Amino acid sequence: MIPEPIGEPPAPGAFSGLDWVRVVLRGTLLTLVTFGCLALLLLVRLIERPIFGLRRPVTPYITQFVCRSAFVILGMGFATHGRPMTMKGAVVANHTSWLDIFTLNARKRIYYVSKAEVAEWPAIGWLARATGTVFIHRDPRQAASQKEMFVSRLMAGHKLMFFPEGTSTDGRRVLPFKPTLFQAFFEDRLRDQTHIQPVSVVYRAPEGQPATFYGWWGDTDFLSSLLKVLAARKQGRVDVYYHDPLRVADFDNRKTLSVAAETAVRSGLESYLLADQPIA
Repeated sequence: MIPEPIGEPPAPGAFSGLDWVRVVLRGTLLTLVTFGCLALLLLVRLIERPIFGLRRPVTPYITQFVCRSAFVILGMGFATHGRPMTMKGAVVANHTSWLDIFTLNARKRIYYVSKAEVAEWPAIGWLARATGTVFIHRDPRQAASQKEMFVSRLMAGHKLMFFPEGTSTDGRRVLPFKPTLFQAFFEDRLRDQTHIQPVSVVYRAPEGQPATFYGWWGDTDFLSSLLKVLAARKQGRVDVYYHDPLRVADFDNRKTLSVAAETAVRSGLESYLLADQPIA
């Protein structure tokens, strides 16, 4: 069984002089790579968009380069297990940290599904829009147009990525999946040709640190979590396990599909935690 919730995150400790040196060096490199490549991506997109429309044959490779470089800059281990699917559809995973964005983009070309408010966030919003994030509004009046947007992106071959838990956790458990977004895949044009691939994302804390080191939950703000990771003298690792894809047409409704995806993700996380080693 996955451990019970571990209460509120521990208060951040004071940083030493060397901690701040690591923050500055890693933070500077990460910023230069991220926003330098963002500028390149936007330039390439000026040519790519009028020629290819929704399809993006070049820019996703720039995104992947940034995400892979992030782990090199941080000095953090990264490994994947299993095979990313090639069929049309979406990827769903447990949500532990802001690092998930780098983790899931590093191996597989995906496009995130996010709440519309993220588009207005400084810096992060720019990155999200530039990399093709699908923004979801909670206004029922926009349900039909958003459904059409889902269909057009999936039919264009985009692999959509969303976190059905609806929030991030301490990394030691999987919250119940919300079935709402699964409904879009039962649309007549999609049901018979789309799949959902469950993915377990498992973080291993640096030696001597709490098991929840990379978790971003409770009252932890983004800046505090970011600084903690940048300042770490030694880093841990993350393992990504790709489960067998689920064919949407094999399920009666969004709830049964959601439960099957949740079961696969939870099983992967439990296997890692119980064995305390990467899933093979």
